[in-house]
Amino acid sequence: MAVTADPVAAPSSRPGLTAGVTVGLLLTMIALAWRAPHPQWGGLAAMTVFYAGTYLLGTWATTHHQDGSFTDMVLAGRRLGVGIGVFTMTATWVDGGYVNGTAEQTWSSGLLSVQAPWCYALSLFIGGWWFAPLMRRHRYTTLLDPFAQRFGHRAAACLYVPALAGEVFWTAAILTALGTTFGIILDLDFTGSIVLSAAVVTIYTVTGGLWAVAITDVAQLVVLIGGLWIVVPFVAAGVGGFPQAWTAYQSRAATLPAVNWWAWGDTAALLTFGGIPWHVYFQRVLAARDEQTARRLSVLAGLVCLVAAVPPALLGILASGADWSAAGAGVPAPAHVLPYLLRHFTPPLVAALGLGAVSAAVMSSVDASILSASSMAAWNVYRPLVRPGAPAAELARVVRRLVVIVAIAATLLAVRVQSIYALWVLCSDLVYCILFPQLVLTLFDPRATRLGSYAGMAVSFILRVGAGEPLLGLPALWPLPLDSAGTPTMPVKTVAMLAGLVTMATVSRMTARRCPPVALGPLEP
Repeated sequence: MAVTADPVAAPSSRPGLTAGVTVGLLLTMIALAWRAPHPQWGGLAAMTVFYAGTYLLGTWATTHHQDGSFTDMVLAGRRLGVGIGVFTMTATWVDGGYVNGTAEQTWSSGLLSVQAPWCYALSLFIGGWWFAPLMRRHRYTTLLDPFAQRFGHRAAACLYVPALAGEVFWTAAILTALGTTFGIILDLDFTGSIVLSAAVVTIYTVTGGLWAVAITDVAQLVVLIGGLWIVVPFVAAGVGGFPQAWTAYQSRAATLPAVNWWAWGDTAALLTFGGIPWHVYFQRVLAARDEQTARRLSVLAGLVCLVAAVPPALLGILASGADWSAAGAGVPAPAHVLPYLLRHFTPPLVAALGLGAVSAAVMSSVDASILSASSMAAWNVYRPLVRPGAPAAELARVVRRLVVIVAIAATLLAVRVQSIYALWVLCSDLVYCILFPQLVLTLFDPRATRLGSYAGMAVSFILRVGAGEPLLGLPALWPLPLDSAGTPTMPVKTVAMLAGLVTMATVSRMTARRCPPVALGPLEP
């Protein structure tokens, strides 16, 4: 299963191309501003510098760290240390949805509903302690490798479908959040902002692979956390101080409906355990120098994720004290509360800094996601099923082409589809309901078999889709107990996940003679 890491020519430094891209960024920003009714020139200048700096840093990483091999392209040559590893893993998880969503949920539903920060941190702790060392010890290349080793390449290809869907729709959802933030703060065109951001990310990801992604993640995480902490005191001053906002927040929280603890626990389990079987996570684990490094960077990244959630949570509390009418704005939709705060309660340059923080969060996740989906497609679908025995140089070229294709698909979805969030929710469900039980038994149950794997996939999929999804207009195929808001009072996602796990374990044991289990083992270097 191992592929010799034939080096291919590393992308050379192209001063003409770099200068052209930089000038192109400037002209594109000017063109977007020209179409805006009230352009914010200071903010536009700051964002142009940020985007150009991100691109230049990515190309620098390409010429100084990459040797051009396939392993270097998708795993940074397995040389990722704790320092850069913590930055890139944290930056991947702390995306635009994480930042905007934390502020939104704090303001609209209260701190009790803000589950993503602590659930993602717990996910990284669990993944780092039990899953990461084993995956790194076996020298896998992608998340799908243990499935391919134990159940065959076709089973791995089947599991690639929910993995790919999750990555593409996640990317589209956070690009949509970025376009909305650009539009509100800088009066820029929604579509143009999305396309520009996706183009910058795609260019440096294509040329530099994981090294470019990891190095730019360092700068993006600094901008993200630093920018948001700088914004907080300006917003506090704009809304009349934190004590007043806290009082207003408590009054607002007292009027919120009672918590549906079944739904709350179901979502917490989805975010915690469903946050493990993503290749954006395991790509960094497998790129680590050794298994101990993989464990350390997971645990430390979990801690930094908690720290990164504090500023947006504070901004959500401060939004409770905002006098929107006095600021000349109507009460925003919950999803727009963060950009509204930046637009109406901070000076223009501070708002641009906050926008830079959101942009950094989005770009650091988009680059990781499109590289992750492309790596799995090249390694676990193209190599075994389309071109068996393809040399590493060819695989590196395939990854670059797939990065462009995945980026275009996600960008088109972000621009054209209005229900990105709903699609992302369903795909996130499928990652939890299908991939998580498969990963657990593949790694830790030596009696798991291919037929058991297929049976578990089918049961999880049928139960989850059959439970219905109001966001997508999917009706429930069987009656479920509902509360007054129409939310199930049973953990339907966790039930589907556990049913798939039990089915896979049971069928594996029933079919062991017909389909003997294959042992899990390390791959060749």
